[in-house]
Amino acid sequence: METQIQKKPRFLCLHGFRTSAEILRKQLLRRWPETVLGKLDLVFIDGPYPGQGKSDVEGFYDPPYYEWFQFSEDFQEYYNFEECLAYIEDYMIKHGPFDGLMGFSQGAIISAALPGMQSEGVALTKVPKIKYVIILSGGKFGGSMFGSPKLAVNAFSSPVKCPSLHIIGEADFLKEPGIELLESFVDPFVILHPKGHTIARLDEKGLKTMLSFIEKIDKM
Repeated sequence: METQIQKKPRFLCLHGFRTSAEILRKQLLRRWPETVLGKLDLVFIDGPYPGQGKSDVEGFYDPPYYEWFQFSEDFQEYYNFEECLAYIEDYMIKHGPFDGLMGFSQGAIISAALPGMQSEGVALTKVPKIKYVIILSGGKFGGSMFGSPKLAVNAFSSPVKCPSLHIIGEADFLKEPGIELLESFVDPFVILHPKGHTIARLDEKGLKTMLSFIEKIDKM
């Protein structure tokens, strides 16, 4: 009798603003246990643009630093957003297929919007449907803090039905946008932690929620 090898859920991981794939990988390896990491196939990609200013992680993590797109000071105007989406799709075509997206900060804002944009037919039209997302310190295009790039105007016009896990910090400057984002997803899994804008360690309750989410997506 043949034993079927269980395929791990494969995520494309998008780092935060002016950090890098390597920085996100290091942060997750240091702060998430093997009981979680061993169940996921994580692929890390650098943003398309070199960091165009100071990085908040300077002095903690070595350069180079990258960003996904640029924006005005009030978060209402966005630049190179279409090019960013084309870059992500091109990577998914060449290195996929991917089951889901995971993102931190700027990467999380993109990851949260892409399932709806894909459903609308304005992004990721040449790759398989995104099945699920993990949002770390994210926010919502078109919400109270962020305006919306033209392509993302209807990203949340309908409830996002794909399974989602949202990790939100009590002291994070994106706490309110992160909570606001929950309203756009159907039955989201949520982990709260006491830290700020960072990848936090999972406490016992958070680990339980994370493993429940993985169990759910494993059945898809």
